Amino acid sequence: MSKAPDISVVVLCYRLEDDIRDFVAQLEKEMEEDHVDYELVLVANYDKGSSDRTPEIIKELAGGKERIKVVSTEKKGRMGWDMRSGLNASTGNNIAVIDGDGQMPVSDIPIVYKILKTGRYDLVKTYRARRYDGFYRSTLTFLYNLLFRILFHPEFPTLDINSKPKIFTRAAYEKMNLVSNDWFTDAEIMIEAFRNKVRICSVSTVFYKNERRKSMVGAATILEFIYNLFYYRIKLWKLK
Repeated sequence: MSKAPDISVVVLCYRLEDDIRDFVAQLEKEMEEDHVDYELVLVANYDKGSSDRTPEIIKELAGGKERIKVVSTEKKGRMGWDMRSGLNASTGNNIAVIDGDGQMPVSDIPIVYKILKTGRYDLVKTYRARRYDGFYRSTLTFLYNLLFRILFHPEFPTLDINSKPKIFTRAAYEKMNLVSNDWFTDAEIMIEAFRNKVRICSVSTVFYKNERRKSMVGAATILEFIYNLFYYRIKLWKLK
């Protein structure tokens, strides 16, 4: 592209294989129908020795298209590392990030983007007002967000730290010091945004059950979340 697109949409595609096809097709359709100047950054980093076909599939989907950029390299971290590799590859004046598994609707992106474009906010994201992924995951999310508010701020301006899409201006992104390589990266974005006095808005969405694969949030991930919450709380105290 001769100039920076208005928005880069970073899509996390890890191990989605053929399931990513419909997601990308719908996302392209949404962007085109709304006449948005966009680029898609498809992130399909892979584990060494993995038989995951996703890297080849997203290269096929890109197929020389000017608006699609492929990020695919051997993994050196987990979800946070994947997200940062996509964010670093983006060139848009605004940046969105979303999981490509379809649990969060593609149609949320133009809705959230239009709110960002009003100029009243620097970061706009969703919160999962309705969920269809079961009582266990809903309870974990509630407790995690409760602990987040207790540790950081009781009136933190979002009800759901991990929900996507998250869309922010390039200027807001450049204020953030993102270093997390793991599942904590969504919370890190919000902590950095709040620390830098970024104007934040949240809008409701629906979160669907993933029928294609099991949840990657296990006991180890929960302990990791808790550890990181306290680690970042102590880190911010030291910065004061």
